[in-house]
Amino acid sequence: MKKLFSLFAISLAALLVGCSDNNVPQEGQQFQQLPDNLSTYRLPQVTEVFSLNCGHCRKMEEVIPQLEELTNQSIGKVHVTFNESAQVGAMIYYTAEMQLGGKPDHDMMTELFAAVQLGDGSTLTEKKEAIDQVFHSRDLISPYELDEAQQTQLFKAMHLADEITQKGEINGVPTFIVNGKYMVITSGHQDEQGIANTINYLINQNK
Repeated sequence: MKKLFSLFAISLAALLVGCSDNNVPQEGQQFQQLPDNLSTYRLPQVTEVFSLNCGHCRKMEEVIPQLEELTNQSIGKVHVTFNESAQVGAMIYYTAEMQLGGKPDHDMMTELFAAVQLGDGSTLTEKKEAIDQVFHSRDLISPYELDEAQQTQLFKAMHLADEITQKGEINGVPTFIVNGKYMVITSGHQDEQGIANTINYLINQNK
């Protein structure tokens, strides 16, 4: 009887824990506060920090439409510039953004990832042609065709992105900035639903 009672007690305790509010995102596991408040940069409420050279970012792009639906947000984008390959990716991304007046749509982002991450056996000429095609198919100027004034505009956008990632001390991508105050730890989630839950939780911390 004692063994049966102990088993019952353990099962009851497990049930109570399972019914508790343990699905609330935890600081240090699913998110962390940023060292600096980035609200002054007027970022969208939810902003993805990414790089076109990052394979994980490419996979994240596949679920961005679902995340936007689950969070009821139009997710903004900031391209990192923390190494040489990221700087090249940022030049490509911001060349598109400055001509479009905003972030590229999901289809264009998918094509940009594919062009930048063309197979290892591809030549520089082939990669350039793939990038040119993404822009020219939309009647846009490619990063290789910018005049001096456009290059100045591009470098201003890149400098701003660099400031944001440095002040936020963001050293890994992809991640999401919420309310300019929090960073989502994407590795602390199993799927896009979990990421969306954390984003929604953090959005409500601003209310």
